Amino acid sequence: MSQTVDRALSILPLLAEGPANLEQVASRLGVHKSTALRLLRTLHEHGIVYRQPDQRYRLGARLFALAQQAVENLDVREIAHPHLVALNEKCGHTVHLAVYEENEVLYIDKVESRYPVRMYSRIGKPVAITVAAVAKLLLADLPEPERRALAEKLDYPLYTSRSTPHATAFLAELAKVREQGWATDLGGHEESINCVGAPIRGADGRVVAAMSVSAPNVVVTADELLTLLPLVRRTADTISREYSGTAIPQSPTGPVQEA
Repeated sequence: MSQTVDRALSILPLLAEGPANLEQVASRLGVHKSTALRLLRTLHEHGIVYRQPDQRYRLGARLFALAQQAVENLDVREIAHPHLVALNEKCGHTVHLAVYEENEVLYIDKVESRYPVRMYSRIGKPVAITVAAVAKLLLADLPEPERRALAEKLDYPLYTSRSTPHATAFLAELAKVREQGWATDLGGHEESINCVGAPIRGADGRVVAAMSVSAPNVVVTADELLTLLPLVRRTADTISREYSGTAIPQSPTGPVQEA
C-alpha cells in the first residue's frame, strides 16, 4: 500500500512540469504501463489529475481547489502563538506578531513582557510603519514598484532623532532588510524602546507575517537585545516551516551587525 501511495504521489511533480502521456508516466515511475494507468485512473476519479482529449494527463482542478482551501484556512496567528509564548518564556521580553493588510501593518498577537516596564501596544493597532521592525520586514518583501509607490506616499513623522526621515532613506533601509533577512528598530519610534524582528514565510517563500522582540533600555541595552536575534530568527523559521508545511532552510545564527 505504501508503495502504491508513493508511486501515485510521484506522478504529481511530473504533471506539474506539464501534460504527460501514459508512456511518459510509466517511464518516470519505472513501472509497466498497466500499473501507471491504474494509478492515473484512480487519481482521475478523485479529480487530482485530468485526462485531456489528446490522452495526455495534467493536474486536475480538484488539486488546486484543495490547495486553495488549505491556504485560506491557515491561521498564522494560531500556528505562531505557542512559539511566541515559548520565545517569551526564554527571553522575558514582549513578543509581537504583525501582518500587512490594506496599506497598514497591524499587530495580530502579543505576548507581554515579564518585566514591570511594559510597551504600549495592542492587538489590532497599526504600527509606526516607517520605523517598526515588523513593518520593514513586511514591506521589504513587496515587489519593487509597489515598495517605491508606497514609500513615496507615506508620511515620515520624526518620532525621535533616529526615525526614518524620508522615502529615500526608507527604501534604502528596506533594501538592506530584504538582503539580510531581519530588521531592527533601535529607538526609531521611542527613544527608550529597541526591537529586533524576523520574517515568517509561506510555502512560496513570500513573507506572510513578521515577529519581533521588544524591550526598553532600562531592562536591556540595544546591544544586549541584538544578541537575541539568532533565537528570534530560529523561532520565525520554525513558524515558517509549520505554516508552510515545507522544509525551509534555517537562517544563519552567527554574529550580527547592528542595522
